[in-house]
Amino acid sequence: MEPARLVARRLPQEPGVYRFRDENGRVLYIGRAVNLRRRVLSYWTHLGDRPRLRRMVTRIARVESVWCDSEHEAAWLERNLLEHSKPRWNRVRGGAEVVGYIRFDPAGPRFTHTVTPTAPHFGPYLGGLRVRQAISALQRVIPLHYTADTGGSLREFARLFGVSPDDRVALTEAAYAVLEREPAAVTAVRAELVRRRDAASTALRFEFAAKLQEELAAFEWIMAEQKVAQMVADDIDVYGWANGVLVGFTLRGGRVRTWTQQAMTERTAHDRVAATPASWQLFAQRNAELAARLLA
Repeated sequence: MEPARLVARRLPQEPGVYRFRDENGRVLYIGRAVNLRRRVLSYWTHLGDRPRLRRMVTRIARVESVWCDSEHEAAWLERNLLEHSKPRWNRVRGGAEVVGYIRFDPAGPRFTHTVTPTAPHFGPYLGGLRVRQAISALQRVIPLHYTADTGGSLREFARLFGVSPDDRVALTEAAYAVLEREPAAVTAVRAELVRRRDAASTALRFEFAAKLQEELAAFEWIMAEQKVAQMVADDIDVYGWANGVLVGFTLRGGRVRTWTQQAMTERTAHDRVAATPASWQLFAQRNAELAARLLA
């Protein structure tokens, strides 16, 4: 069998989740990465100050991986898998980030961060700080909160931004379009955040530019594609097949809970692959091809 370190060089330089197994097939560790190839290879090159993981590396016989569509999706998949089963070398079950939602409060009117999915809401997302920063970014471009029918400083800011209670419906619809990931709406907010960040930098307002960059990064985080944790509590089985390898993912209650791969003929795998929902087929096929490449 080819050494795991050499196999790791076949990983894509994309976000995803990786899994190490020992020679008996037992899972040693599950992790996530922004760049799978770089992260996995680092276990053989950059563990000088982590003796615990150095001991684990000597036991790695096989590397497996899932290529995700975003860093956010990778974070969710790692969390879901570790909630379902914690390997020996992982320190904690689940993940460190807070699960959050964005809730629309019509009395504000405003969007708020909440850890309870109280309607109307969007999500789920990982990371309380990132969610709050993304809300700040959204409300910076779509000043819905200034349409409240109140006086004082809020009314002065409303005048400054050229909005009034009459704009509430239109701005609410604009914000919903962004949170529902309508491409044109997302692109418009992203472009405006970039414009404001660059203008602040040009004006030497570097602290404000840095704040805008953080908000932009948080906005990209919640807008990034991720399907492994959903609001709808679906139960779905997802399969992809390539070159004798069947890769499977089970969703229970809207979250991917398990990830499997096994040797199987195309004929035997056919019915499972054919039953995979269309929205999952590209993800499943890509990861079956990756699994086959790592086993080649």
